[in-house]
Amino acid sequence: MNKDINESEDARPIKIFGMLLPSMPSLMFKFTGTFLRFKSQANKAGRVFNKELVKQGIDRDTAKELTDIYMESSHLRKYIQNLR
Repeated sequence: MNKDINESEDARPIKIFGMLLPSMPSLMFKFTGTFLRFKSQANKAGRVFNKELVKQGIDRDTAKELTDIYMESSHLRKYIQNLR
């Protein structure tokens, strides 16, 4: 009985992978679209942020540095590293 339970627990990841494998192409298209939309919106927000800083009287070099710091939050690689 214990062997059956252990074998079924070992087979779970394989079964899940087998179920996800056929849907991988559609998931890749969906995630790619979401990623591109996210990056586009982040870049637009960075440009607006930079313009507003310059408009408020901050010099362009400082505004560029602050915008770079602001844009670091939109790097998906950092989110993925935090999930691990």
